[in-house]
Parts: sequence; structure tokens; C-alpha cells
Amino acid sequence: MTHGSVRPGHGPVRLGVVLPQAEIRPSDPRAVRRFVEHVEELGFDHLIAYDHVLGADSQSRPGWTGHYDHRTPFLEPLTLFAYLGATSSLELVTGVLVLPQRQTALVAKQAATVDLLLDGRLRLGVGIGWNEVEYEGLGVSFRSRAARLEEQIGLLRQLWTQPVVDHRGRFDTIDRAGVEPLPVQRPIPIWIGCGDAPTALERVGRVADGWIPHPALGGGSRLAAAWTAVRAAAERAGRDPATLGLQGQVRLTPGSLNDVTTRIDRWIELGATHVALNTLEAGLTWPADHHDLYTRIARAWRAR
Repeated sequence: MTHGSVRPGHGPVRLGVVLPQAEIRPSDPRAVRRFVEHVEELGFDHLIAYDHVLGADSQSRPGWTGHYDHRTPFLEPLTLFAYLGATSSLELVTGVLVLPQRQTALVAKQAATVDLLLDGRLRLGVGIGWNEVEYEGLGVSFRSRAARLEEQIGLLRQLWTQPVVDHRGRFDTIDRAGVEPLPVQRPIPIWIGCGDAPTALERVGRVADGWIPHPALGGGSRLAAAWTAVRAAAERAGRDPATLGLQGQVRLTPGSLNDVTTRIDRWIELGATHVALNTLEAGLTWPADHHDLYTRIARAWRAR
């Protein structure tokens, strides 16, 4: 779904949805496919899926402050995308894949396969994550995750564009080997998801194809300042800031329908290329209430 008003030199903003994973119940796995088919029929054009491999047992950890724990359901996003790709033509986005806790070559292979099956509709959002328990369970150092992410991004791009890669880095070694088949997109777009820590924003501007701001930043002056910092970092790195994408997000509840278009417009004014609507943890019944709210939003958007 696109919006008619555009920024000078840019195309219309693209509207998508966030998969409300916390509401999904394993008793009806086909409900996920029906949800995706429904939002695609309404005209939305991309789907974001969150990522966690392990949920920590918060009940055994007094003072646990993590937003999710072992009771929150998460579908592994790349596996999910391979499943959805058989019937959906949406752009599918990881938002975000916790990349440093995974083997780089394996992610390259998985993402290349998914992008091939999707005919070039994968966008890989990546980040460093926050769950040390998860890193420990996957056998990866939590403390080195930021440095590892940077090396991984460059290596992924090599593996997606070169038949043979010879890489000897701090974290990964590829001894004259390659991924076959290569993805449709060469390379697959890599967007970084993060908050507004200065080092993180600098990294986005320097190496990423786009930015996925942490939802906690909201949509006000703090977010605008962070986006300015990202674009400045791109310029310092000799890149054109206009080529960077910005993924907005609007959290929805049944009572927020009246101002949803205004909130989308704020993202457009900031410079967002994509805006995803999010009904996660909105107190809705899965899946009927989510279907109903998105239907009403789509009608309101077309009527403006």
C-alpha cells in the first residue's frame, strides 16, 4: 500500500504490518498464513517478523527486566518466510534478526535460499540484541556482539555477490568457498535495527542500507535527531544519505484508529520510506480482532 504524497526525489511511502507474534497460538498454525493473506488483500506491501531463539525463564530470575521471556511465542523468521513465500507476494522483513549470535555462513545460505524462493523479496533487518541468556545458549560471546555484527555485514555481502570468498577476520574464516545458489538480490538489503546510541547510529549511516529505529524512540524530536545523526554519518563515510531507507512503526490499539493516518504522516514528514503498523500486545484476540482492525485502517487510509 502506497501513499500519494511523496518527498522530493523519493517514491511514495510503503505501508506494511508487524506480525503480532505474542498472540499466535500453535493450535492453529494456518492462522498465520490467513493473517498474511488478509493484510496483503487489503493492500499492505511488507511484513515484519521479530526474532528470538530462546526465551529466558523470568520466574527463576528475580529482577528480570527483559520484555520477553520463555512464555512468549516466536516463530523463527527465515523458516517462517520460506513457508509464507509459497502463497504471499509481500516483501518479508526480519525486524530484527539477532545476527551476531548466529553463524555468518549459515545465515548467508539461509537468506540466499529464502530470497531465491521469494524471487528477491527479502529484506534482512539485523541487530545485536539484548538477551545475554540467548547468546550463552547459542555458544556466542555477548560482549563482542557489536564488533562481530560489523564483520558479519561485510562478509554476508561478499557471500551473496561472489562465487568464491576468501575471508580471514577476527570472528569468521571462509577459506576459498562460496554459497550456491546466490540470491536474486546481490546483495540482499541489510538494514540495522537499534536505538539512538551514538555508536549505533554511526554504524547505520556507515554500513547499512536502512535504519529500523527501536520503537521506544517514538516519533518526536528524539527520533528526528537520531535520523539526522544517521544521515550525517553516511555523509562522513562518503555515502549518499538519500539512498538510506527508514522503517517507521506505528503501534495500534482499537482506540487509536482516529489518529493512525496522522501518525503515519509524521513518519512521512521525517523521511520514512516504509511504515509498518503494529497490533502486537494491543489487547486484541488472535486472529479475528487483528483482521478487523487492519480492515478498518485500510478503509480509512483509502478514504482520505
